[in-house]
Amino acid sequence: MSRYLGRQLLSMVVLLLLSSVIIYGSMYLAPGSATAVLFGSHTVAPAVRRAVELQYHLNQPFPVQYWDWLRGVLHGDFGTSIALRTPVSQRISAAAPTTIFLVVYASLLITVAGVALGVASALGGRKLDGAIMALTNVGTSIPTFVAAIVLMQVFSLDLRWFPVLGGGSGFFGRIQHLTLPAVALALWAAAYLTRVTRTSMRDELRGDQVVTARARGLRESLVIRRHVFRNALLPIVTVSGLQVAGLIAGTIIVEQAFGLNGLGQLLLTAVEQKDFATVQAVSLILVAAFVIVNTLVDIAYTVLDPRIRLGLREA
Repeated sequence: MSRYLGRQLLSMVVLLLLSSVIIYGSMYLAPGSATAVLFGSHTVAPAVRRAVELQYHLNQPFPVQYWDWLRGVLHGDFGTSIALRTPVSQRISAAAPTTIFLVVYASLLITVAGVALGVASALGGRKLDGAIMALTNVGTSIPTFVAAIVLMQVFSLDLRWFPVLGGGSGFFGRIQHLTLPAVALALWAAAYLTRVTRTSMRDELRGDQVVTARARGLRESLVIRRHVFRNALLPIVTVSGLQVAGLIAGTIIVEQAFGLNGLGQLLLTAVEQKDFATVQAVSLILVAAFVIVNTLVDIAYTVLDPRIRLGLREA
């Protein structure tokens, strides 16, 4: 088990390093330059240009620039925003809480709604199953930006149950402001997880272990909990992890629609401003979050599936 965890952590570190090289290299090769953003159309003296290049290490070769940037990132220093002349870490610390709260909120909605509806669909009668499957058809067919517009129109403008824009302040203020964005972000993923849960549960219900458990006279609730739901967890956890990881990128659309000052909105703003340091930092954070979530899902397999643990001991 310790060897498996070590391999997973090493793979995660390697992926993050490769991602950092790609992200930094993409910005390095992108059209334009930091000096062009700083000076615009103004004509500056060569001495001033050289001083600015020296300040931002723009006169160094790519490996040196990358190493200086990576060393700063490892110490929490993402550089200086060229557009605003402020530390990038300040811009990120101001935007990150909204995105984190939104992702966690949407993740809870996906997990609770997807698993609960999937179990109800698998165990319920034909009418309940048909109604839930119809809902999932609607959920999986509506794009996130369309769901955001519909939810805003109905629940904010017409019914006035939720605020239209902004992320709110305080726990309950954030709950009130981020409910509609979280629902829009979670809708497609929750519908898809419902289908996966239903299919996995029905496959386990037809298994030999269920027939044997019922023949032994075990209570139906015990059979469902121990021999059906537990064995069905592996694909459910897999899909949940992938959906949660995908939420991180999906926040860009939702934050734009609801006017939220999160990391997604910050990334779009930085691209428009050609703020290379901010784009690099936010991109690295989004990729790192995706890699970490997938690594945690892989590690969770060893807890949920005894066959994986047995295979590790035999190896």
